[in-house]
Amino acid sequence: MQPPSLLRARMWPSRARSWCVLEPRPPGQRWLVAGLGNPGLPGTRHSVGMAVLGQLARRLGVAESWARDRRCAADLALAPLGDAQLVLLRPRRLMNANGRSVARAAELFGLTAEEVYLVHDELDKPLGKLALKLGGSARGHNGVRSCISCLNSSAMPRLRIGIGRPTHPDAVEAHVLGCFSPAEQELLPLLLDRATDLLLDHIRERSQGPSSGP
Repeated sequence: MQPPSLLRARMWPSRARSWCVLEPRPPGQRWLVAGLGNPGLPGTRHSVGMAVLGQLARRLGVAESWARDRRCAADLALAPLGDAQLVLLRPRRLMNANGRSVARAAELFGLTAEEVYLVHDELDKPLGKLALKLGGSARGHNGVRSCISCLNSSAMPRLRIGIGRPTHPDAVEAHVLGCFSPAEQELLPLLLDRATDLLLDHIRERSQGPSSGP
C-alpha cells in the first residue's frame, strides 16, 4: 500500500484540474483579477493590491474559498458576479515574478490580456487616490512589468492604489516595503471599500457590453 503522503501528492493535481480547468465555463464573461504584492508581507504598502483582493473576496462571499494552485503558484478563488465569473488571484511569487503566476492562470482559464485586471500600488498618487487605467506602460512598477513580459501584452486594465511617494529618492524602497502607519491604517478600510466598488462597477459595465474589449 502506498504511503498516505504519496497518495495525497498524486490526488492533488486531479482535484486542482477539476476545480480550475474542467469546470464548465459560465454563460457570461469570465475575468481574472490579480492582486499584486509580496507573499508573506501583508500590511505593507507594496502589497496593498492583495489587501484589495481580500476585501473583494469578502464582498463576494468567497473569503473562505481561497485554494492554493501549485501550477500557477497562487491562491485562487472563484466568485459569481451576475452572469459573469471572477477568478481572484493572489500570487505566491515575489512581486518581480508576479507575472508568471498571472500569465499561467490566464492560460489555465483561457483568458486574454484584456480579460485580466491588475490591482497594485502606485507611488505617484497620494494615499486614498485611485485610478483605473486601461493598458499602457509599467511606469516603473516591477510587478506590472513582470505581467507585461509574461503575458506579452500591455493591454491589461489596472486599478492603481495610491500609496504616496517619499520626499527623498533613497527612501522609496523602505517606503513601499514598509507597513502603513497608524494614521494611514485608519484610512485603509474606506480605501479598500472604494477600490472594490470601482473595480466591480467597471467589470459589471464591461460584462454587459457587446465585447470584452476595454
